[in-house]
Amino acid sequence: MLSRLAALSLAIAAALFLPSAAIAQVLPTGPVLAAADLRDGQDLSGPWNWSIDPYRDGQAGFHGGETGTGHRRYDDTDVSAARRADPLALYEYDMDTAPVAILPSSWLTHTPQMRHYQGLVWYQRRFDAAPDPERRSFLRFGAVNYSAEVWLNGQRLGRHDGGFTPFAFEVTGLLRERGNRLVIAADSHRSERDVPPPVTDWETYGGITREVRLLTLPKTFVDDGLVRLAPDGSLLADIRLDGAGRGGMAVRLAIPELGIEQSGIADSEGRASFRVAAPRQLQRWSPDNPRLYRVEITAGDDRWHDIVGFRTLAVDGSRILLNGAPIFLRGISLHEEELGANPTRRITDAAAETLLTEARDGLHANFVRLAHYPHAEPMLREADRIGLIVWSEIPVYWRIAFADAEVLERTRRMLAEMILRDRNRASIALWSIGNETPIGDARNSFMVQLAQDARTLDPDRLITAALLTGREERGGLPVVTITDPLADAVDVLAVNSYFGWYGGDRLEDIGSYGWDLPADRPFLFSEFGAGATLGLHAEGTPQKFTEEYQAQYYHATLAMAKGIPTLAGMSPWVLKDFRSPRRQLPFIQDGWNRKGLISETGERKQAYAVLADWYARLDGGR
Repeated sequence: MLSRLAALSLAIAAALFLPSAAIAQVLPTGPVLAAADLRDGQDLSGPWNWSIDPYRDGQAGFHGGETGTGHRRYDDTDVSAARRADPLALYEYDMDTAPVAILPSSWLTHTPQMRHYQGLVWYQRRFDAAPDPERRSFLRFGAVNYSAEVWLNGQRLGRHDGGFTPFAFEVTGLLRERGNRLVIAADSHRSERDVPPPVTDWETYGGITREVRLLTLPKTFVDDGLVRLAPDGSLLADIRLDGAGRGGMAVRLAIPELGIEQSGIADSEGRASFRVAAPRQLQRWSPDNPRLYRVEITAGDDRWHDIVGFRTLAVDGSRILLNGAPIFLRGISLHEEELGANPTRRITDAAAETLLTEARDGLHANFVRLAHYPHAEPMLREADRIGLIVWSEIPVYWRIAFADAEVLERTRRMLAEMILRDRNRASIALWSIGNETPIGDARNSFMVQLAQDARTLDPDRLITAALLTGREERGGLPVVTITDPLADAVDVLAVNSYFGWYGGDRLEDIGSYGWDLPADRPFLFSEFGAGATLGLHAEGTPQKFTEEYQAQYYHATLAMAKGIPTLAGMSPWVLKDFRSPRRQLPFIQDGWNRKGLISETGERKQAYAVLADWYARLDGGR
């Protein structure tokens, strides 16, 4: 172990001196479009035509060559007219008359027959536009799971891999006033070289699961604006313009409620930075006071804004400091899945509010782990608004091809897309670079690179990961240790603990387990939990999957947690029951992971009150 730790420390030291070009090569190739969800634009949500393609004949012919005319769903062809004009024409698709679904939504809920479909689905949306030769146009996609190829009016725009982060294509000069044809090939298939890999414990939810919007912007516009409170109390803003006129353009920063107004000139690359002393009336964001401010940036004809909270984060020994004061993270984990018997992963503002308010008001939580991938923007906006601290992570989970350089590059880009989208969210305190990844030399180097990228892109937040543990006997009692060398690369230690659920541990013994942890860093339980089916009760000794067993499990695990002096928080697994095709026990799971404290429809189980009461006793539930 010492040699592994020493090697990892050297890798970290080397990573700290990487040139800026090393991070630039994995940044998104398209525009960042920071705070794009607040930009005026044309929402393309609503009815889309869709067509399954299980044999992928829309991508290649029988012998692997070019797709035939009658199979190219992306062509800008009026199939009905073409067939009328030529009785011998053979088409085996017509996207204009294909079935209709309301998007965003996973195709798993389009029809009952699509419930377990995995593969390729084609989508088409017809829309009118108002192209302006004096402005630029972009199609911005919140997420397409897992990969997307995009065509507009028969012209291929490009491809994006990764089902949880945004991407955009410039379409200036490609729009027409009437009948634009937008076609997306959404493919949920994942190989062992994808992130996440095929083996997971949640529903894939293939399709267009987040908004598609058409944005029309000035020829030179604000592409990225990072605004934050520095540890010394200064307000910092880093701005990047996009467009031919960016060099030497005047830039103005304003925070009206704080009386701040600053002007400057962008450099030759369109970058401008500001440092302003924070005014005395600034209220720092916290769970007790989630104060947000409108930040405005003006450059040429562009007027950009974001809604931002200001706070500081730090680690002091085993304590996490928010605004200079220690805070215990009273949390819960959750998947991006709305309440209901047939969820489709459409996280609206209302769906996000329902889930997060349940955590804050019901459980007395001040913290949520958004697992195991970047969640939709409404979830982060709502966490900002109501005052929940967030752990946000990328889906580096279990069987990643750590030795593959292309997989590392793709993962680094995914991490950059997540951070660039969300680094103005005051709620986010922790960037997680992975969950339960198996130890090995290739994995260690892979994960260290991610940690360094995260620090380069956002030096003001804390880095974590769900690490692996070891277990040994000392004085006849089990003692848990962190054996994972990745511990040296993170700011906050975290582990998933399932003693009493997986394995043969008895609940009555768990409270006596010891934990031998480093004293110089905070420690979190990133997960612990037990399954229970709502309404399934014990007769006699509680059996697994009864509500009584889950409640006793929580009592035992929380008793164990009280004995850990460096414990700085927890996010038990999980708020609500969620879809998982690997969970198939009849009449118990039926395709759901039952570790939720509430059912899929929002009904509370017995263990909910156990955790809520425990949190309420911590600082009076504040």
